[in-house]
Amino acid sequence: MALIYIVEDDSNIREIETIALKNSGHTVSAFEKARDFYKKTEDMVPDLVLLDVMLPDESGYDIVKKLRKNPVTKQIPIIMVTAKTTEMDMIKGLDDGADDYIKKPFSIMELITRVKALLRRTTPEESKYARIDNVFLDNERHMVYVDDAPVELTFKEYELLRLLMSNPSVVLTREVIMRHVWGTEFEGESRTVDMHIKTLRQKLGAAGSKIKTVRNVGYVME
Repeated sequence: MALIYIVEDDSNIREIETIALKNSGHTVSAFEKARDFYKKTEDMVPDLVLLDVMLPDESGYDIVKKLRKNPVTKQIPIIMVTAKTTEMDMIKGLDDGADDYIKKPFSIMELITRVKALLRRTTPEESKYARIDNVFLDNERHMVYVDDAPVELTFKEYELLRLLMSNPSVVLTREVIMRHVWGTEFEGESRTVDMHIKTLRQKLGAAGSKIKTVRNVGYVME
């Protein structure tokens, strides 16, 4: 599921949104202030942002403008959540770059439905096939081949390889890998990713050398 950041200064609303989204299977990080949100976004870009308009340190409108100007964050889907309900307020948020607008008070069902709909519109359709040199991944049949010979992988090994091959030459941190493959945040003491990379390399044989270790960061497939 998606990684969602909530920026909301009202603790009650923040808690309700967090619980609702987590219960829907999403990974959620919540922030009271814009500065904390910016800091976290530098470490990992979310799949969607749920953004309050009136925050203690910065307007939600200004946050949207900054996100849209930054090449790294300009494509993040944004839903603005606010008590401001005039038509001009809604138009301003959308003109500044927000993708959707929810008025307070709102129902949990409305929130989940809006989030689901926006993710569906903005998530690119996954390719059925991927190839890097002599490694071929058939996502339709859930099969992997090296030099046209099938390679038997566990479910997690397959998901790990698919993530790497879907992002060729992109260094993926252990945190990103844990979130996408295991659906959880990475904990510094965990060796889960490293062990699966090791077994994946072994099963791929000589082709396993295509998976490179980037020290203190993560892994990349070239």
